Amino acid sequence: MDTENRKYDIQKKDAHTVIKVLVEKLDTNIAPALKSELVLIAGNGEKNMVIDLSECRYCDSSGLSAILVANRLCKNSKGTFVLTGLQTAVERLITISQLDTVLNIKDNIEDSEKFIAQEITKGA
Repeated sequence: MDTENRKYDIQKKDAHTVIKVLVEKLDTNIAPALKSELVLIAGNGEKNMVIDLSECRYCDSSGLSAILVANRLCKNSKGTFVLTGLQTAVERLITISQLDTVLNIKDNIEDSEKFIAQEITKGA
């Protein structure tokens, strides 16, 4: 894919996969492709995912739907999903939607990775 037109970046790590959204808006222009990618990642056996929204300043209902798909895929495989890097407007939307009570939300990638490591240790 042309690096200038990439909408997200996927980085496979040892115990999880990080999906970094590279656009300012997580909306109907990107959410369907992101959902498909999440299903593929889970289909390849990944149980633990982090979605990094540090570059994302806006999210609509289709973006929230993609986030919830990731959460469900990880839960169904007895894994862990973490959302990180929330900008103010996105964090507000998640709070208003009361998804902050359902999702694991961490401030940064490092905290997300520590959380996943702790969850893996608990499950061992």
